[in-house]
Amino acid sequence: MKMLRFVLPLVVCTTNLYAQDDLLNELSQQDSAHRVPVTATFKSTRVVNGHSVETMKKKHLDFRISHRFGRLNSGAYQFFGLDQATMRMGFEYGVTDDFMIGVGRSTSQKVYDFFGKYKVLKQSSGAHSIPVSVTLFGGTGVATVNKELEFQDKLYYSAQVLIARKFGERLSLQLSPTYLYRNKPEVLGDEKLLLALGIGGRFKLSKRVSLNGEYFYTAREKNTATAPYYDSMSFGVDIETGGHVFQLHFTNSLGMIEKQFIGETAGTWGKGDIHYGFNISRTFSFDKNNRRPKSTDQ
Repeated sequence: MKMLRFVLPLVVCTTNLYAQDDLLNELSQQDSAHRVPVTATFKSTRVVNGHSVETMKKKHLDFRISHRFGRLNSGAYQFFGLDQATMRMGFEYGVTDDFMIGVGRSTSQKVYDFFGKYKVLKQSSGAHSIPVSVTLFGGTGVATVNKELEFQDKLYYSAQVLIARKFGERLSLQLSPTYLYRNKPEVLGDEKLLLALGIGGRFKLSKRVSLNGEYFYTAREKNTATAPYYDSMSFGVDIETGGHVFQLHFTNSLGMIEKQFIGETAGTWGKGDIHYGFNISRTFSFDKNNRRPKSTDQ
């Protein structure tokens, strides 16, 4: 009888353990049989200046204000650049979860810009996993500061293939092959067509804070008489609070659209030509089923 009292609980425990293992194995098989999308590769539709693979959710509107101050090496008289400011104000709307459109206006060169983004691939795990997310970007704009130019000479066009991968929960990297065409470049003798390659990344410090950086290499001779420009390099911090995303950063680019920060960056980090800047975005939902924007980070 004593032996039975000892053996019976042992058998029950063993049976329970086997049952739990079977259940875990079954759940694991079910997970691997389904494709699970990877979310929140970046917090925002921007890495710093450049676009990220992220798009706005369907029926969500993002109101975005971007500021760039003067150069830090301008001295105390200019309050190290804070006395000078350049701004872009824009609106971005999610037509679908994968397709968004945007419009903006910059004080620099008084540019009106328009763009669209379409996510063609989404990184996923599980069955038939996809290793990267791919988003197509296309934009155009008109610089209205020079009234003497013909309208077609004020136009520019840009196109990008944004390719990104999220490595675990903290690290995300992105490549941005870029095509930029200016009907009339700002500097006489500069090439109309400019090819560039951007690389950007994000490292998550906490659920709502991350470090971001990006660099755009342009395929032309740097700082010549015909093109006195440098490559754009930027670093910053992203802070998310519900429907708001604050991006604080340092960059050698004054402009905030592709024509300007890829094609017309006139300063260099080596000489202290660094601008402090920030982006502030607020998302509004027009989806009756989801009025309150939620954090997208995971």
